[in-house]
Parts: sequence; structure tokens; C-alpha cells
Amino acid sequence: MNYNLQTLRGDLFGGVTSMVVGLPVALAFGVASGMGAAAGLYGAIAVGFFASIFGGTRSQISGPTGPMAVAMAVIVTSRAETLPEALTIVVLAGLLQVLLGLSKVGRFVAYTPYVVISGFMSGIGIIILLIQAMPFLGAPTAPGGPMGAVAALPEAVAGVDFGAFAIAAVTLAAAVLWPSRLARYMPPLLVALLAGTFVGVLWLNEAPVIGPVPTDLPSLQFSLPSAAFLARAIEPALILALLGSIDSLLTSLVADSLTGTRHNANRELVGQGIGNMVSGLFGGVPGAGATMGTVTNIRAGGQTQVSGALRALLLLALLLGLGRFVEPIPHAALAGILMKVGWDIIDWRMLRRIHRIRREHLLVMGITLGLTVFVDLVTAVAIGLIAAGMANARQLESLELDSVVSVPLMDQTFLEQEGEDVDPFAARAGLVALRGSFTVASSTKLVGVIGGDIKEHEVVIFDFSGATYLDDSAAMLIRQLIDVAGKEETECIVMGLSGSVEQTLSTLDVLRDVPGERVVETLDEAREVARSLLDD
Repeated sequence: MNYNLQTLRGDLFGGVTSMVVGLPVALAFGVASGMGAAAGLYGAIAVGFFASIFGGTRSQISGPTGPMAVAMAVIVTSRAETLPEALTIVVLAGLLQVLLGLSKVGRFVAYTPYVVISGFMSGIGIIILLIQAMPFLGAPTAPGGPMGAVAALPEAVAGVDFGAFAIAAVTLAAAVLWPSRLARYMPPLLVALLAGTFVGVLWLNEAPVIGPVPTDLPSLQFSLPSAAFLARAIEPALILALLGSIDSLLTSLVADSLTGTRHNANRELVGQGIGNMVSGLFGGVPGAGATMGTVTNIRAGGQTQVSGALRALLLLALLLGLGRFVEPIPHAALAGILMKVGWDIIDWRMLRRIHRIRREHLLVMGITLGLTVFVDLVTAVAIGLIAAGMANARQLESLELDSVVSVPLMDQTFLEQEGEDVDPFAARAGLVALRGSFTVASSTKLVGVIGGDIKEHEVVIFDFSGATYLDDSAAMLIRQLIDVAGKEETECIVMGLSGSVEQTLSTLDVLRDVPGERVVETLDEAREVARSLLDD
């Protein structure tokens, strides 16, 4: 596209607007991750800038997100003994993302079923609500993740800090009640942050606050890890890498739908990986494509990567010049903001249609949601994908079986033998016509469906003229059907082979027992071969 003054104007407006929206979220997710508000800003700056420069989505905004903050909180509390170890995991996760991009696996994320995404995101939203319930009541964040928060909640309710609770309630009310017609001039989350901070500074100033925030450029925080720790760090780093990749590429799909463009998935992973590596090196939280910031940027006029880079530079300027104004922000105000964010992350559109969802899809969504909350994020996505694959396989099985036509050839002329009369209804030759595609989903049942038909004929013709795709499992099934025919002394004819179907059967040597003269192109040729076999 041609970059002109109008495009620059849109990118500038998009960058400024998304910066205003992203500031309170970056602070809140930094605190939620256990690394502090400054780490949230560092992550928003590093990931936002480098993912924009090197990424593959024109108008995407990147920074701390709910899934990444939740995963980082687990790493800080249970997978790393020191902050440098936690940052090493972030750097390693970024490196794995770069490798995923270079290996060109990014496009496969687009195949993630929506019910898995819905269950995962709803689980993330519930986790944020549970964890932030503690600072909302004025209590410190409980260890042990969402279940730890549930266990500590009764004690927090009994000893509630009413000052912190009032700040959190005012913040949440401002975020929820701010008129939508004014949102384009003043984002609700920024209004909420200002309202909660003013209440905390002017009246309820005994509530816990963020405290000192660095106002200069961050220094290098990385230290050389031991080989033993690197071996332990692979698993949590892989978790971060997969979550960041899924989160970012799903946001890229949202950006595509709004702009009518098409992102480069593999390049996007490389950009996100570089951003996370830099963030980890300088003490920032990991990040990914942020849906809310991306939508805000696009609606404000952002069209290219320049908007994301400008947003990051504006956040850096804000950190260097106004960092001291962040210090009096109460933790309860950030908890109120995250309560609104967590509520919005839950996929209410899908949950409102829960009574209309197919039973197998509802089961997949429930499994993914439950595992996200009660086990861990990667296990939830992995098991959800497996369950979704099994559910889809059942549907494919019925569709593919409906595409198989197994009928006798009832043409009296075809069956007529010289010198004798033949019952016109005695079907001595059968036709098995395969239409469309055949995969592992249907291969296990095809033998049962048409194996019996093969046994009832003296000659069977396999018609592949309408077949468009055959995977290895279905190809080996054809081999099994030919074996069934051989045991029943039924002669086989193959017709209509071409393209990838012919290549698959040839590669696996499926037709080795079928003589060459019985592999034909048309039905007329198949009739001639069948007639000669029946005459014999």
C-alpha cells in the first residue's frame, strides 16, 4: 500500500488511542503476573514495538494479555525461584516462538475449533475473576492460582478492607457505567483508573498502592542460567510460546476480519518471539496480540505497523516522563479494572447460546473450560483439540460413508453369457463408487459397510473417478477390501484413478495384487474386463 499523510494521520490517532486504552491494562497485568506494574509497562513497550516492526499483521497491537499474565503468574510462583529465572523462561519462550514461525507452523492455528477457543478464553476470564477477588477485597493475592484464591476467599471476606473495597467498587462501576457514546473520547478503562486513583489519593489513602516505579530506561536483567535450570525451563517456556502464538494469531484473524487484509502467520510468530525475547531481557512480562487494543487501533484509523510502533514509543515517553504519577495508583483500582477485563474475556455470546450447541461441541467446550481453570492452560488446549478432533471425526465418518455407493450392476446385456439365459436380477458384478474425500474418520467402518457387498459378487469394480482425496488410512482400507475380495474369490477391477488418489495408492503399493489390465480409465472399459472375467 502507498504510505501517505492520511495514512500517517490514521496511524498516529490509532497509536495514541490504543496507548490510552493499553496503559491501565499494562499496569494491571503487570501486577497480576507477580512481576509488578513497571514490568507490565516494559512488556507493553518491548513486545508492542518489536512485534509491530517484525510481525506479519498490519494493524495489530501487542502487549500483556490475560492468558500470558495468568501463565506468568504461575511461572513466578511455582516454576522459578528467582526473578532472573522467570525472565529466562520468557526469553526462551520468545526463542521458541521464533522457531515456530521459521518452521512455518503458524497457519495451523487458524484451524483451532471455535468451541476450544471459547472454552479456553472463558476459563481465562474466570481465572482472572477468582485471582483478583483477593485484592478487590483488600487482601494480598493468594498463592496457588485460582483454587488458592477460592480457598482464601472466606478469610478475605471476613477481614475485608473496606477502603480498598470501596476503591475497587468505584473503579469497576466507572468501567461498567461509562456511557458508550463517550468511549471514543475517553476510554472506559482509563476513566475507571482515574476514578479509582482519585478516590484512593483524596479520601481512602491507606489502601495498598503500586509504589515506586522506575522512571528511566530499564537495565538488562538477564543472567546466564545453569544447564539444569534450562532443562526445567523448557516446559513452562513451551507453555508461554504456545499460548502467545495462539493468542496472537487469533487476534490477527480478528484484525483481518475488520480490515479485509490477510496476515502472515509465520512472520507474526517471529515478530512476537522477538518482542518477548527483548521483554524478558529487560525485565518485562511476556505479551501477545491484544484483541482490545487491536480493535481500538483499527477503529481509530490505524492501518499499518507504524501505529503499533508509535504506541510503544508513546508508552516509553510516558514511562520516562510521568512514571512518578503511577506510584499512587491503588492495587484495588487495578483489581477493579481486571474484574471488568476478566468479565469481558468470558465468551458470553457463546454461553448465551449454550442450549443450541450440539452435545459433542458442548462437551468439548466444557472440557476445555474446566481444564483451563482447574489444571493448566496448555493441557486445556491440547485435550480440547483432541476432543474436538474426535467430535469432528464422528461427523466426517457419517458424511464420508454417505459418499460411498455400493450397488450391483443390473444391466442384463452386461451379464448375458453366450449360449445360456441369465436371470436378469442375478447381480454377478458389483460397483463400489467412492465419491469425495475419505480419511481416517471413516476408514474403520467402510469395511463393514461394503465388505458384505463384495462377498455377494463374482466381480467388483472400484470406481475412483469421483474421489478427490484419500488419506493413508483410507488407502490401507482399500488394500483390506481387496484382500477380502481375494479370500472370497471375487475378482477386482479398478477404474478412474488420477491425481493425488492414484499417487497415494501407488506410494503404498495398495494395488500390487491387481493385474495391470484390470486397472482401467472408464466404465465401458471396466464392463469389457468384467465380461471377460465372467465368461471365464
